[in-house]
Amino acid sequence: MLNNESNARMCRVGGDQPMGIALRHYWLPVLLADELVAGADPMQVELLGERLVAYRDASGQPGLFSEACLHRGASMMLARAEPEGLRCIYHGWKFAVDGTVLDTPNVADPRFKDRIKGRVYPVREAGSLIWAYLGPKDQAPEFPRWPWMDLPDAQRLVTRHVQECNFVQVIEGLVDSSHLGLLHMNGLKASSDVDLGYAQKIHSMQKNLAPQLDADDTDFGFYYAALRDIDDGAGARTEARVAAFVAPCIVLNPNGDIATLSVPLADHKTAFFHVFWSTKEDINREPLRSRQLEFVGLTPQILDGFGLTDATLGRADRPSSRNHFMQDRAAMRERGSWSGMPGLIEEDVAVSVSAGPLRDRSQEVLSSADIGMVRLYRALLACADAAQNRQPPLGISRDIDWSRVVGVNGVLNGRGWRDLVPAYAKRSEAGG
Repeated sequence: MLNNESNARMCRVGGDQPMGIALRHYWLPVLLADELVAGADPMQVELLGERLVAYRDASGQPGLFSEACLHRGASMMLARAEPEGLRCIYHGWKFAVDGTVLDTPNVADPRFKDRIKGRVYPVREAGSLIWAYLGPKDQAPEFPRWPWMDLPDAQRLVTRHVQECNFVQVIEGLVDSSHLGLLHMNGLKASSDVDLGYAQKIHSMQKNLAPQLDADDTDFGFYYAALRDIDDGAGARTEARVAAFVAPCIVLNPNGDIATLSVPLADHKTAFFHVFWSTKEDINREPLRSRQLEFVGLTPQILDGFGLTDATLGRADRPSSRNHFMQDRAAMRERGSWSGMPGLIEEDVAVSVSAGPLRDRSQEVLSSADIGMVRLYRALLACADAAQNRQPPLGISRDIDWSRVVGVNGVLNGRGWRDLVPAYAKRSEAGG
């Protein structure tokens, strides 16, 4: 458990908070790249409690502006979208996406604009996402180039939804293997009849509800391993599922082809990005795209219906804590539904959001099933401590080989789970 002071230290993301300072050391995704259309109207963006404006100019270059105009603070969401940038409607000052001031029509001195710079943040476009860095510009870390970013667009499927809770609550479910066979019981039972790689990789988790858990701290976060002894028609074996938590908010799923990013928009609001990829199949093309999204519960229709889009979040006619997520008790009593929820994503959202916008951890009772929680708390608090002491937090290093930071799964056959992880295997081969 954490006392209230440590809990706030871990969870609050404002620029004057320890975790907020830490988060501003990292590149974070803010939008799906295809949401930002060249020359279209600016988009409102929230990140780490800050109100921002995203815009892609006519040449295709993305930009991220502070919402307040550099001049007198009028909202840049009201700005005119012009081919070269945004023009504030108050006094006509015009800014390029890199902050260059292109025009100040109410100032007689033509050289004035050359002495000032618009309030913009560094952005990168990679892996079908727009990424931003909100920290001091002279301290920007090297951009982490994940292998899935270099795949063709057809082999990478990226989604985004939003939740009304703190980002740590979302991550907790991603490093908690023991809930999968219970909360997601219905989905796991159905997975045996679904001809998808994702479904087949998770099917056996229902056959051992109390896996043996282990974890190792790393220079980027930690590895979290769940070992299940299984004896079924396929024979006795030990299956290992190893996830990687990468500070501050990335979990690489043990399936080996999924990255999840839980990005804090504010203290009580989180954007949840899923990145699915395949080196062999065009999962971002039909029919695979729809089949994958339908099984997981990430179709636009499902997200809209459960109130997980920017337009529907918090609406009274959508599932929420206020109406107990419209849980179907009749299905639980009469039709064999474990949770009374329609799918995997809905179940995860319900349990994380139902704990409150920023849950009280001072009263929780942890057990041997919660090794991932303990490691997560430790890693995030270490990030906050490092940043407050003006030290680089976890994962801010040029020496990390991101291609070897992966989630993995496999049958052990007498090996240890670390033998499945490329970084450990490389170290063993070198005799370390």
